[in-house]
Amino acid sequence: MLYSMARKALFCLSPETAHYVSLDAISAAGRLNVTSTLFPPVYAPVEVMGLTFANSVGLAAGLDKDGDHIDGLAALGFGFIEIGTVTPRPQPGNPSPRLFRIPEKQAIINRMGFNNKGIDHLVRQVKKSKYSGILGINIGKNFDTPVENALDDYLICLRKAYPLASYIVINISSPNTPGLRKLQYGESLDHLLSNLKKEQQKLEVEHGKKVPLAVKIAPDLENDEVEMIAKQLIENNIDAVIATNTTLGREGVSHLSHGNEQGGLSGAPVKAKSTAVIKELAKHLDGKLPIIGVGGITTANDAQEKIDAGASLVQIYTGFIYEGPDLIRQSAKRLARHS
Repeated sequence: MLYSMARKALFCLSPETAHYVSLDAISAAGRLNVTSTLFPPVYAPVEVMGLTFANSVGLAAGLDKDGDHIDGLAALGFGFIEIGTVTPRPQPGNPSPRLFRIPEKQAIINRMGFNNKGIDHLVRQVKKSKYSGILGINIGKNFDTPVENALDDYLICLRKAYPLASYIVINISSPNTPGLRKLQYGESLDHLLSNLKKEQQKLEVEHGKKVPLAVKIAPDLENDEVEMIAKQLIENNIDAVIATNTTLGREGVSHLSHGNEQGGLSGAPVKAKSTAVIKELAKHLDGKLPIIGVGGITTANDAQEKIDAGASLVQIYTGFIYEGPDLIRQSAKRLARHS
């Protein structure tokens, strides 16, 4: 009830303004210790990638790109927080407007374009944070870095994020950075993963700890492409896969206001696609590495569906915007009962 009233007010603002207003309010509530009273966290620990998560429901990347609101978001009861996507250099992203609500379908289209303050700012924010839970850092390439040089950008971010992250995500699936999704295929993928794995092994020795590497993939993949990706993840000893990012498809929204805006579609309409990719991945990975399921979770049942399809953990973002913090608690409780 409380959140539905807040959402009504926030939805009177432009989506991007509402985004920043909400984050500031979440941080303020966290500092005043209001959040944990209103939304007591669910403690149902689960071990994945050799890490112990407070519960199975995490925040997906994209909400807090710069790590400016880690403590406030953590106080909402997430089992883990993922920040980013961050790039080596700060960049403004695409021109506004670049974020669009489709409330009839509990969906959002975004073409933000990796707007962020750069890896050095994020590192400073993580160091200032009091959060001691599982923190994922999602890394990407700058928009003006040629795809053939993408590895250089990922290496810069990997080296700087490594000492502070619980795990690191290689984002090769955003539809809003030209050419990025080409990195999901064939030799490009193998070149990227093999070199990042080598760097991870060097950093493990240097820092005396292993920080798992995950790869985030798109929902717009054919079954044979999912099979090929699964094979390369196994061959390169990648620690986890996140399925999925936003979709370029417009099924179910094309007839609605903003339904044909350019960008990635998230929320309820991507649920089936995301779950299908998780099922296909699970078949080919055969338990060799865990799957983190994300895409279209707007109820606790949706979260359970991702686990049933083969995911070990789930993440939410668009569902959180539409349903509020209750979705975190309800999903965490549901998954704890069925673990």
